[in-house]
Order: sequence, then C-alpha cells, then structure tokens
Amino acid sequence: MAHAYTPGLKRKEATIVRKTRRLPIKGEVLVKKGQEVSPDDIVAVAEIPGESKVVNVARLLNVEPDEIRDFLLKKEGDKVSKGEIIAGYKAFFGLFKSECVAPTDGIIEHISDVTGQVVIREPPVKIEVNAYIPGEVVDVLPGEGAVIETAAAFIQGIFGIGGERRGEIKLAVNSPKEILTSEKIDSDADGKVLIGGSLVTYDGIQKAIEVGARGIVVGGIEDRDLRKWLGYEIGVAITGHEDVPLTLIVTEGFGKMNMSDRTFEILKKFEGMEASISGATQIRAGVVRPEIIVPRSDLDVNELRSIESGETEFSQGMDIGTLVRIIRKPYFGAIGRVVSLPVEPQLIETGSKVRVVEVELEDGRRVTVPRANVEIIEE
Repeated sequence: MAHAYTPGLKRKEATIVRKTRRLPIKGEVLVKKGQEVSPDDIVAVAEIPGESKVVNVARLLNVEPDEIRDFLLKKEGDKVSKGEIIAGYKAFFGLFKSECVAPTDGIIEHISDVTGQVVIREPPVKIEVNAYIPGEVVDVLPGEGAVIETAAAFIQGIFGIGGERRGEIKLAVNSPKEILTSEKIDSDADGKVLIGGSLVTYDGIQKAIEVGARGIVVGGIEDRDLRKWLGYEIGVAITGHEDVPLTLIVTEGFGKMNMSDRTFEILKKFEGMEASISGATQIRAGVVRPEIIVPRSDLDVNELRSIESGETEFSQGMDIGTLVRIIRKPYFGAIGRVVSLPVEPQLIETGSKVRVVEVELEDGRRVTVPRANVEIIEE
C-alpha cells in the first residue's frame, strides 16, 4: 500500500494535551515537577531591564559638566518619579531659577562629570507566563518554563487572530451551516467563547466585542471583513500578537464555509465548559495552529496514554479511509476521505507529474488532487 506523510489538523474529543510554557528570556521557574496547576497560576517569571533616559544637566542648567554635582538633589542609586526635580539652582534672590526634572520614573543609574549627563534607568518590565491550562507539571525547563499536561478535548483551526484567552463555550447558532450575525449575539455572551457556523460577519464580530465575548470559533470569514475589523491587511504566515479584544479562530477557511460536522458536534457536546483558546498561527517552519482546548476532569490521563500508545501514528501517512482536508483551490477547505492512492505519478493541469490522491468529499463528489494539497485530520 502506498503511503504519504501529510501533517494535519487534530480534532479529538478526548486526548492528552501538552503545552510548553516558556519565557522569552531567562528567568525563574516557580513550579515543580508533579505539581498541579490551574490556568491562572504563574509558572515562570523574568524581568527585562528598563530603558535608560539621559538628562543633559550641564546644558539645561548652563553649567560646566564637572560642576553638576553641586546642583544635583539626587545621587546615584536614588529613586525618582516622573516630573520630580533632580537638579537646579536659584539666582538673584530667587528671581531667576533653573531646574531639571526626571523624564520618567526610575533610578539614578549614572552621573557623569565628563559629559554633564545623568542616566535614569526605568523600572524593569516584569514578564509572567501562566499555565494556560489546568493540569500537572510533567517537566521543568530550568530558567525557562515548564510543560503542563492535561486530558482534554482538542480542536485545531487553520487560521486565527488574537492571543490566549479563556471562556465558557456557548453555541450562538443551531447548525454548522448558520451564519453568525449580530442578531444572534446578546448580553449573555459576556466572557464566553462563541461558536458560529459557516461564517461570522463584521457586524457579528463588533457585537461580540461590544458584549464582552472572549472569542469566536467559526467555519469561515470573508477577507474583506477581516481587513475591516483589523484596519489593515494581515499576513497569514504568523499571527497571534494582534492587539484585539477577542480571539478569532477559523476552522475551515476564507469565505462562507460550513464548519465541519465533527468539529461542531464536539463543541456542542462541551457547551457550558471552560475552554482555553489561542489564535496564534504559523504556517512556516515550526507550524503553529490556532486551538481550542477543553480540559476534562472526567478523563484519566494514564488511561488515555495507554489508549493512544496503541493507536496508529499519523507518521505512517494517508491510507484508504483517512479523513483529509484539501488546502488548495479549487476545492480549498473541502473535507473527505481517501478512496484511492495511485502509486504512479500523474499529469496535472500545470503540466507536472506528481503523486495524487483520490478523495470522496462530504457531498459525494470524487476528486483527484496532488497529495501535497491535502492534510490529514486527526480524530
């Protein structure tokens, strides 16, 4: 049997999820291996040194550089507040005065008798990394972070906007074919992760933001609505750092695209439960998918591990019956099952000879596409 390796999306009702929580710079890890954590628990912290601000005291006071210490009201190591006077003098019985004020909060780091300048170092910026999901710390990365493991339902999308958020799952539509419009969103969506169907409109996004929704998971979105919402054209190579008030996860593609029945049913099953979501997407080396994680306290991690160790690994690639999604036009976003894997390369429209796969789509059509144009959906 011919095989082909094609990494793909995961769509699992019960699985083991491991998340590596890592600082961007070296810092301190606050958890230990074997420790149970909740999503808001801080697992690691670090501090980035604050920026330095230079005050040219000699020039501002019109004195010689080696004279500035006579006029300074602060010394090295002293804390200062923005707007606080750090140097100055009065002349002609107070009729004339000259002052230097701190341009920022910070500490006097250096005083130069050569340049006549004072360097103020702003307070360090504290960076904290939380657990993001509840679970057990299964590994500690010294000075960097930790790995958290939990049993959960796990769904990946193909594109997302916005960072990590958490909220209760709420179905805003009745079927995966429905469009999520503003009329289907009300005030009880506050703090929720809204599940749409085939499309979310621009007005729908705005209404979700207005009522305080944490996120939207939907089959598709029109490119023009995405541009209108963000105010600019976004590249899809790397996302997740946008300054937006909610996280958007698209499960199928651009345009009106019905959410997969399987995805919709999983999300429907866990309505009312809290989910951790992230819109971070990276399609280059080190692929990152937007994700919905629904932690499940009713599952035993050890039992899942035993079950999953006996399952066929997807490194074997596609086989007859494998569920796949087509990721290139003209069938972009279509889902189906593999019915044939011809061994010999075949001629395609571009004039190239490539290995192909025959897929039976959900609507019953059978199409033949290059194997590189599909990805496996792991169930």
